[in-house]
Amino acid sequence: MNNTVKKILPAAAAVAAAAGTLCFLTAPGRAGKAQKKPFMYKNFAHRGLHSRDKSIPENSLAAFERAASAGYGMELDVQLSRDGEVVVFHDDDLKRVCGVEAKVADLTLEELRKLRLCGTEETIPLFSEVLKCVRGRGALIVELKNGKRNKELCEKTYELLRSYSGEYCIESFNPFIVRWFKRNAPEVLRGQLANPPEDYKGEVNPVTGFLLGCVLLNFLSRPQFIAYKIGRKPFTVKLSELFGAMRVCWTSHEWMNEKGNHTVIFEFYKPKLSYKK
Repeated sequence: MNNTVKKILPAAAAVAAAAGTLCFLTAPGRAGKAQKKPFMYKNFAHRGLHSRDKSIPENSLAAFERAASAGYGMELDVQLSRDGEVVVFHDDDLKRVCGVEAKVADLTLEELRKLRLCGTEETIPLFSEVLKCVRGRGALIVELKNGKRNKELCEKTYELLRSYSGEYCIESFNPFIVRWFKRNAPEVLRGQLANPPEDYKGEVNPVTGFLLGCVLLNFLSRPQFIAYKIGRKPFTVKLSELFGAMRVCWTSHEWMNEKGNHTVIFEFYKPKLSYKK
């Protein structure tokens, strides 16, 4: 063996090891055809079919009824009230939607019920009420919000979903929530939500933001789809998709986002219920 080969071999071994590690970190889980079918090439109404003028508020029973009546799938957000009720609401705090300086997790259901969404008569619904409203008329993408009681949220959300006859999947920005479903509900299609790393600024430290934005924590939960913010994707996200992760995009405001994605989460326009590959 000549000197040139001796010099190349360690470098080649290092590259192979790095590639193997990257593949291990980003590889998705496998999903069966039956799991994927309700979501493939479908458009999902973001927080229900709410209106730009807020007369039909996001995550309201009116928005979900409107979406279900039109035949759309729906994306929604769940979190816990102080007294452990699973409610449908996006933000951690109530300021933007309800005009109140308080956090959802700090108020009881009774206190939350007194608030109104975007100045309308709509109130914050229980997840059970949304399920009763939808009645299987459209598949659901259920986002579990990160908080201090994630295990409780996972358990209670799954308990409600187990008795629901409609089609659904789950997703979260927190890979440990997604991992809970991998371990305890492997039959449920699960997805990792993610932003570009720079979008996590102020929420988590830069290292954690990089790991989340580049889906380098996939090894924890082996998500079967990646729901990524529309825009530039890091190479590692594309690698996960190459390995078989379903491509879900959010939040779309135009038809062209159907191209190259398996599922589109949209708002403020009315696309077709489904689209071609």
